[in-house]
Amino acid sequence: MTLTATTTISIGEAIASLMPSIPFRLTAYDGSDVGPEDCPVRLHLANERGLRYLMTAPGDLGMARAYVAGDLVLEGAHPGDPYPAMVFLLNNLRFRRPTPAEALRLLRGLGLGNLKPPPPPPQEHLPRWRRVVEGVRHSQARDAVVVQHHYDVSNAFYERVLGPSMTYSCAVFPREDATLEEAQVEKYDLVCRKLGLRPGQRLFDVGCGWGGMIRHAVREYGVRALGVTLSEEQASWAREAIEREGLRDAEVRLADYRTVTETGFDAVSSIGMSEHVGLRQLPAYFSVLRDRLRPGGRLLNHCITRPTNQPTATGAFIDRYVFPDGELTGSGRLVTEVEDAGLEVRHHENLREHYARTLAGWCANLRDQWEPCVDEVGEGTARVWGLYMASSRLAFERDEIQIHQVLAVRPDDDGDAAFPLRPDWLS
Repeated sequence: MTLTATTTISIGEAIASLMPSIPFRLTAYDGSDVGPEDCPVRLHLANERGLRYLMTAPGDLGMARAYVAGDLVLEGAHPGDPYPAMVFLLNNLRFRRPTPAEALRLLRGLGLGNLKPPPPPPQEHLPRWRRVVEGVRHSQARDAVVVQHHYDVSNAFYERVLGPSMTYSCAVFPREDATLEEAQVEKYDLVCRKLGLRPGQRLFDVGCGWGGMIRHAVREYGVRALGVTLSEEQASWAREAIEREGLRDAEVRLADYRTVTETGFDAVSSIGMSEHVGLRQLPAYFSVLRDRLRPGGRLLNHCITRPTNQPTATGAFIDRYVFPDGELTGSGRLVTEVEDAGLEVRHHENLREHYARTLAGWCANLRDQWEPCVDEVGEGTARVWGLYMASSRLAFERDEIQIHQVLAVRPDDDGDAAFPLRPDWLS
């Protein structure tokens, strides 16, 4: 039998057969339409390639491919911030699973030729089974590749989306009306206070990004700071910022944290880093950080977590387009791994509402500067970021993901943690 893409049922009919009620308006390239005309959310399937994406990768991956490629258009929603439309769809979409006979009829009706997968958009990272060519998962070589996939996009693009702080991690809003920039300063200062930084101390910042943490700590707390990143773009930008601010005690290296040989640090900060390490590598990760600390030194681990400690697979869209090889776990497992590495946990805090606000600010920046962002990285990449940030905001709001700061100390041989009787960073 020769496969053909010729359809015998309309796309609108296919959608209607899978949904008890259709809360949105759908139009398709075959001329069919379905759903209420006055609906605030309108979808348009622009071409056959989009249909093939949806049919060959059902779920979030196919939808993402069609959306990123521009084949599935979300009308009435800004691609830089599709959050309002996503809220509406999430609250109203109700698909019915077809029976095997119905599924076969739909496949035949939509054209068996549409089961041939088109090439994925260029923004998609290699699927897991092909990443073997990049080395063993979470090896130094492969970690460098996946970090560069996400962070070596464009410093100019990140400046527009993240704002002047160039901080790509959860901000901490000290009050309801605080700006994103104020909240990022508060985040860095909270980390410094939790670490108990004092003039002359040494700080090691793992996965330092564009150097925001070390620059704040050197400038405001008088420490000497070393940061490491695997991103050439981040390292270059951070070094220029350090030079511009005249911060002689701040250093950024293009290096893997595992290659740092210095020890005796008074403090270690890990902000948005342990998500990239891999669950099986967490014991080794926290052991390395422990070995970098002097007795009485503190570790602050700030990372995205899940609300449960049960194994949970990363969605295909996030894995292919945003954080290849990224793995999340619950805060309970993080605390366990920190303690098993020989560190004493002293404080544990969930900041998930703050990350939802942070993402809202980033989406607003992308929306308001959409055209220059597209000029910088292309519309497909900009679409990836709008979709990723808006969906992440929803996930934080709905408690599907969280973010925790875990503060720990390396006690001396006599068990002295050199820790205050009450948390002094709250004063």
